[in-house]
Amino acid sequence: MSSYFISGIQQVGIGTENLKRSWKWYIDMFQTDIRILEDDSVAELMLPYTGNQAQKRHACIAVNLQGGGGLEIWQYSERKPKTRDFDIQIADLGVFLAKIKARNVKTFHQEIKAKYSHISDILITPDGIPCFYILDPFGNYFQIVEDAYVFVDRKRQAGGVVGAMIGVRNIEKALPVYQDILGYDTIVYDQIGVFEDWQFLRGGSQRYRRVLLEHSQKRKGAFAAMFGPSHLELVVALEREPKKIYEGRFWGDPGFIQICYDVTHMQALKDYCREKGFPFTVDSCANQSSFDMGEATGHFTYIEDPDGTLIEFVETHKIPLIKVLGLHINLMKRNREKVLPKFLFRLMGINKVTINE
Repeated sequence: MSSYFISGIQQVGIGTENLKRSWKWYIDMFQTDIRILEDDSVAELMLPYTGNQAQKRHACIAVNLQGGGGLEIWQYSERKPKTRDFDIQIADLGVFLAKIKARNVKTFHQEIKAKYSHISDILITPDGIPCFYILDPFGNYFQIVEDAYVFVDRKRQAGGVVGAMIGVRNIEKALPVYQDILGYDTIVYDQIGVFEDWQFLRGGSQRYRRVLLEHSQKRKGAFAAMFGPSHLELVVALEREPKKIYEGRFWGDPGFIQICYDVTHMQALKDYCREKGFPFTVDSCANQSSFDMGEATGHFTYIEDPDGTLIEFVETHKIPLIKVLGLHINLMKRNREKVLPKFLFRLMGINKVTINE
């Protein structure tokens, strides 16, 4: 890796037809109730992915302070979102599943089962980790995996996003992105077969190649302690031709839009991505030093993996701490490698959101 560094998964984007309804469900199930930012404006820089026309959208980023990445919940404001005309199966090209962590899978499974029915039994991953699966009301799959890492202990079972499953056509062609650029340099397993823990998912009876990647280096940066360790699973379909999840649709249409990483030293990352053959396709600061994201400022960029899956990078410059008091954290005026003190994140608890329908 070059002189840039990655602090962790900042968020997984989820397009929806109804932001309020979706956010309420994710709060009820996963406790993503701390609003980091919310913006209702025109996405002027995403023209390659929005039909070459600027589109107005309403989006929020919400986290669970117990640790892990957040969810960016995203809805077009003036355009009717285009839903898929097929049901996603394992290994369809793109992010086909997001991983949420739980401190105790058995206890969390009982908690979810008491209020929602579209869940699997408790299963075991190929590396021996307890898990279960959820199909949310909007057609998105989540894997709940046991993970003992807790950042701010709020006496809950759920944490935030700890990874994703991504459909690819060829593992070896995808590795320069996921191993070299994103730093997932450790292969936990590389297996081919029909997997017992996937029987709940569509296509679970078919054969796949399944590669789990982790990062050997501890992440650093302001938010590294909150995001915690993460992993990605690359999956290849061996018995069918996978479908591209966003074929014929726009960025932001319903489904998992992208996986986003918090980074520092974006210019060094830009140079490295170009060197590896994956140049930025969107750059918010090509002609300016910082980009206004409503309640925050920063620099965001995108690359595509070999199958067109979108990966976003965000270098945060300023974020709101206590919105009602107008207090912000300016990250450009501090040691970029040093983690923020935990008490600042506890203060973010003031930004807790309750949604009633």
